[in-house]
Amino acid sequence: MNRMPHVVLALLLAPVLPLVSVANDWPADSAPTLKVGSFDDLLINQRPVEVFHHGVRPEWGYKQPQRDTFIVVHPKIARTNAPLYVVLHSAGHDVMSCLKCTRTVGNHDIYRSPDDFYALYLDCRANKGDWWWGGMHMGDAGMTQRNGGPNLTPAEKRVMDSIRWVMAKYAIDPNRVYLSGNSMGGSGTLGIGLRHGDVFAAIKANVPAGIEHASHRMGFPPQSVPESVKLPEPPVAIDYSGQNDGWSVGHDRFVKAMNDRRYALYFYWGPFGHANNHAAIEKVNDLVNSFDWLSVKKNEAYPVFANASGNGTLPWPADLKSKAAGQRNAFFRWKNISDAKGRVEMALFLATPATLKTTFEIPKEATADVSLRRIQNTHFGPGETFKWTFVGAHGEGKADGSGVITIPGLKITSEPTSLIVSQ
Repeated sequence: MNRMPHVVLALLLAPVLPLVSVANDWPADSAPTLKVGSFDDLLINQRPVEVFHHGVRPEWGYKQPQRDTFIVVHPKIARTNAPLYVVLHSAGHDVMSCLKCTRTVGNHDIYRSPDDFYALYLDCRANKGDWWWGGMHMGDAGMTQRNGGPNLTPAEKRVMDSIRWVMAKYAIDPNRVYLSGNSMGGSGTLGIGLRHGDVFAAIKANVPAGIEHASHRMGFPPQSVPESVKLPEPPVAIDYSGQNDGWSVGHDRFVKAMNDRRYALYFYWGPFGHANNHAAIEKVNDLVNSFDWLSVKKNEAYPVFANASGNGTLPWPADLKSKAAGQRNAFFRWKNISDAKGRVEMALFLATPATLKTTFEIPKEATADVSLRRIQNTHFGPGETFKWTFVGAHGEGKADGSGVITIPGLKITSEPTSLIVSQ
């Protein structure tokens, strides 16, 4: 006998009371409240579902009161210290239709969370103008003017407080929170996710509808980061976009900014348009799901590969009719070995045909400038000297103005090789 529906019913019949979060002191009259009712049409793989309504917190800065909804999907098998998969829907969906998409393989596949994760589905459709991206895109200068710059909009503040509330209530593993989205939600994933590396381990954007949101929030050129804004260490980012998709304009600027800022980016493209079906996209570029982004942890160091050899030539801005698929940094991998005070060791290597099935030719070696981020037990101040060794080579360097250390021109092969950095 399948008892899961009875578990769901028990959850739904719980008292309708505001749930207190230790992370967010929500006013009692606006705190998330569990909605009682039947949500059988939202069940995915018989995973328990809870629907919450809430009002606004004054510090979000909304000009008028509003009500919002978010949905929490539990792991199929109850577990503690679970990771969290956060979903931002596209402009064509709301939170309910977004979750229902996950019932069908091929229907906005990025929305589908692993069965052993908690999942949080947020909404930005109920209230006029309350978009993840602030409405910023190349064709709407008015919204860009109103919502541009480094400051978060009320919707962005709402998203982050909702995530923190869910993390506290369900005792989520704080080192395994991941953000994903499609189209407008992909734009929000980049714009909100990159800005909040203190929360997200990694982020993944399916055909993001514009890069302006991220560019403004992160101070990418032609913007800049105000001295008053301190950006946390960024998450590892995955982005796949079609050059024949009008929403992808500007990816040349975005990719360059990520490279120059030494932010980790795995980027894939091809003429797959504004697609959301992974099987269809993989017929054009079979690398979009090749990197295990859900294994990245916020409490572990990771490398950034910049100015790498073997990267494809971007079709933006001048070759948007190109039929070619391409990649940036797709084959680089790493494994943390040790992270002790004063010394970090990490193995760097390339994927191989034995570990990655792809129609792309995997290089046997590639060179890249390698930066280390999220080092846990050693702090490098701006301009501080460090020492490094790699395959018999060794040298010294200085951390940049943000304390990021970079070793230029490392030759990386399929053989895992230790990069050791010490003070």
